[in-house]
Parts: sequence; structure tokens; C-alpha cells
Amino acid sequence: MIAVTFPGQGSQAPKMGESLYHHNTYARQVFDQVEHAIGINVATLCFQSDAETLRATQNAQIALYTVSLAAWTALRASDQSLKPMGFAGHSVGEYAALAAAGALSIEDGARLVAKRGDLMARAGNLRPGTMAAVLGMDRSELEAALKEVPNGTVVVANDNCPGQLVISGDVDAVHAATALLPEKGAKKVIPLNVSGAFHSPLMAESAEAMAEALRQVKFHPAKAPVYSNVTARPGDDFSQLLEEQLRAPVRWAETVQNMIQDGATLFLECGSGEVLTGLLRRIDKSVKGMPVADVATLAETKQALSQLGN
Repeated sequence: MIAVTFPGQGSQAPKMGESLYHHNTYARQVFDQVEHAIGINVATLCFQSDAETLRATQNAQIALYTVSLAAWTALRASDQSLKPMGFAGHSVGEYAALAAAGALSIEDGARLVAKRGDLMARAGNLRPGTMAAVLGMDRSELEAALKEVPNGTVVVANDNCPGQLVISGDVDAVHAATALLPEKGAKKVIPLNVSGAFHSPLMAESAEAMAEALRQVKFHPAKAPVYSNVTARPGDDFSQLLEEQLRAPVRWAETVQNMIQDGATLFLECGSGEVLTGLLRRIDKSVKGMPVADVATLAETKQALSQLGN
């Protein structure tokens, strides 16, 4: 069975989605729908921005949302028989997953992502914080080590795959953890260039503001299960789950493992880059992943699906 996933912040890159936009009518329609919803020319943002501009949270998130849905829409239009067993997205990618599953309209999703990107970009002003990637530790070891950090809040924010986790919290606490963790077995601790302590308790005020926007949107029954970052299981009340997602860890490794247990054998990553496909190889080598990021990978994936009888 096929699972469809959508990447999160960090996967953005200059010219993302450009070939799909110029060569696929269905993909281009998604760009147009997003522009109409939020008043931003996302095509110009994606194709003409440099890496630094796209790295800005409010730019990265709406760009990723748009390109992810453009890739999915182009793939679905090419194969109407494609019926995924489930959808999942990493952090902001969860909004694309919900739109792909029909639980959100593309326009409502765009408005929510624009609001979320703005809130997260300003989060550091509300409560200064930062994040760091931790390589070479498992989650239980890391959580035990973080309890030894004396002052402030620092928690596991992302559980991406075995040996790759992310911590988030107060600036001083993250810096203290960065110094401590190599002594506890971490192979490497890499500071991340972010504007706040995402997916941590420091996002409480941003989550409250996001809740107001979420209450204004109508969610529909999904065409297939959408696995929540918060629970790593198919979600139901996404208005609540998306609010909680801002301050809760992204349980990506568990999400993928649960999708595999539920029958997924092929993961299609729709959007910019191949980050999730790379993580998949470290989570479970028995399943296959394929990206849909441009015209070339769209064609490759279509061919592979046709050979599978999909």
C-alpha cells in the first residue's frame, strides 16, 4: 500500500517547484489558488528568492505548503486510481497532508500556514528560544540527559529517525545541553538557525494565537487517515491537534513506523527535496521511498506506480 508524506521546514530550496509550475497545469493551479487566498505570489517567492530569503520561516512554510500540494496534485491528476492508505506531513507538512486528504481546502490551508509562519517567525520575540540537532543518541538517552540541564526549559522537539533528534527550549538551556550532550554520548550537536523554540512549551502563546485561526476554519472528513505529529496515529480533531503541534514534539519516526504497521510499503514524498525519503531509509530499510519534487521525479514515480499496477 502507498503512503504519501510532505516535508517540513528545512527542505526549501531556490527554484523549488519551478518545473512543475511551468509544465503541469494542475500544479500551476495550486500556485494560483494559494496566491488568491493569501495575496502573495508564491511562484515569484519560490523561483526568484535566494536561499537566505527562503530560509525565513514565514517564506519557507508557505513555499513548502504550495510546492508540496502542487506535486501531489500533479501526481494524483496523472493517476486517478491512486488511493493512498494514509497521509502524513512533517511539522508544517501536516497542513499539506490535510489538504491532500480533503480535510482542508487548499485556500484555508494556505491561510492557516501563512498565519502559522508569521507566528513562528515572531515567536522569539514573545519568548526567546532556539533549537539544536543531536546526532548519535536515542530518545530515551537524550531525555535522561536533558533532565541534568540545571536551568530553563529544553525538550526533545523532533524525533526524526534513529540517531537524529532535535532539541528545543530556552537559549541558555539549549546552550547548556549543547555542551553537556557530547559527554553523554552524542556524536554531534548542531545549533539550528531558527527564530524560536519550535515544538516546545515556549510556543504556548503562539499556539493560543494559532488556535483562534484554527477555530475559524471548517475541517472536513478526510478521504484517508492523516497521521498526527502529536500522536503518531491517525488524527481526528485536527483543530486541537494543530494547536498542540506547535508546542509538542514531532514524532516522525513513530509516525512512519505506525504507517508501516498499518500496511504502507511505498512512501511517496511530495514536495521539495528528499529529506523524508532519506529518513525513511534510516527508519526501516524494508520499505521503499520515492520523491515527487519536479517533472523528472514525477515521471519516474508515475512509471514505478504503473509497474506496480497503481
